[in-house]
Amino acid sequence: MTSALIRLARSQNRTVAAFKPVISGFDKREITNSDTGEILAALGEAPTKAAATRVSPWRFTPPLAPNMAARAEGRTLDCAALFAFSRKALQENADVVLIEGVGGIMVPLDDETTVLDWIVAAGAPVVLVVGDYLGTISHTLTAVEVLRATGVEIAAIVVSEGEGASVPFAETLAEIARWTAPVRVVGLRRGEGKAALAALL
Repeated sequence: MTSALIRLARSQNRTVAAFKPVISGFDKREITNSDTGEILAALGEAPTKAAATRVSPWRFTPPLAPNMAARAEGRTLDCAALFAFSRKALQENADVVLIEGVGGIMVPLDDETTVLDWIVAAGAPVVLVVGDYLGTISHTLTAVEVLRATGVEIAAIVVSEGEGASVPFAETLAEIARWTAPVRVVGLRRGEGKAALAALL
C-alpha cells in the first residue's frame, strides 16, 4: 500500500519521502523484488545499494520477525537508533512522508521492544492495514484497542480485499467501521486501489 500511496501522491504533483526502516527477508541480490525495491520504484529511483540503505537502514536476510532475523545473523537491531531515524525522517521537507512498518503492531524488534514501541516513539499518526480474511474483525479490533490504549492516533484503517473471503467485503467493512468509529475505514478492493486511497491523501 505504501507504494500505491507514493504513486498517487506523485501523480498529484506532491513531493514524497518514504522509508521502510526495517525489513527482513531481504535479498541484496534482488532489491527490486523486495518491499524496499517497490518503494524505490514508486519514488522513481533505481534499486541501488545506496538507495536501499537510505530507505531501509536495517536489512536482514532471514524471513523472520526482526529480533529473530537479527539473532540468526548474530546481530541486534538498535531500537534507539531506529526511533531517532524515524523521528528525523518525519521532519523531511516533503508534502507527504510515509514510514512503512514491519509485520503487525506487536512484532518484536529486539528482545524487549515491539513495533508498538516504535510507533509510540515516532509519534506519528498510523494507517492500520488489515485483510478481509476470517478472523480479521477480532485482529483489527485488538490492534485498535492496543493503539488507543497507548495514545496513538489512528488516521485510518485500510481493509485490503483478498481472495476467497467467506464474508462479503462490504459487510466486513461495515462491521469494522461500526466497532472502530469515528476512525475512517477505507476499503481497498482489487483493481480499485487508486480511487480508494485518494481519501487518505
